[in-house]
Amino acid sequence: MPVKIRLQRHGKKGKPYYWIVAADSRAKRDGKYLEKLGAYNPNTNPATVELDVDGAVKWLQNGAQPTDTAKNLLSYKGALLKNHLVGGVRKGALTEEQAEAKFAAWLEEKEGKVQAKAEGLSEAQAKAKAEALAAEKAVNEARIAAAAPAVEETAPEAEAPKKEEE
Repeated sequence: MPVKIRLQRHGKKGKPYYWIVAADSRAKRDGKYLEKLGAYNPNTNPATVELDVDGAVKWLQNGAQPTDTAKNLLSYKGALLKNHLVGGVRKGALTEEQAEAKFAAWLEEKEGKVQAKAEGLSEAQAKAKAEALAAEKAVNEARIAAAAPAVEETAPEAEAPKKEEE
């Protein structure tokens, strides 16, 4: 039975949410699957990917072929790297401890990059919000300045007739 690691679409129209599954290649896109390996939410920035790395590596070791998008997600989470390191251990090029150390170092570096991107996005968002607030204040001050002379002109005229009536 040819097995594929692929995405199974969930969510509503215009708001996709995907499960990463190992499924028979002949099954429907959203049909029966063998094992759920994780989830992918492209609606967040940066996109959220939850993945059982060990489960994905097990399926890759057993010959499952990832689709293009699933391959990108597996690479993003390090499943392909771990599969490569497990192959090196099996061949005797690495020890188990060396492979785990390399994978842990890669995960740390990757987490740092993702955090930096998230912080950059939040800073850009805060900067845009501050600029919008400053622009709005300038517009409000311009409106107040434009309305002030009109109020000053009508105020003395309104007060003058009152003094004459008294």
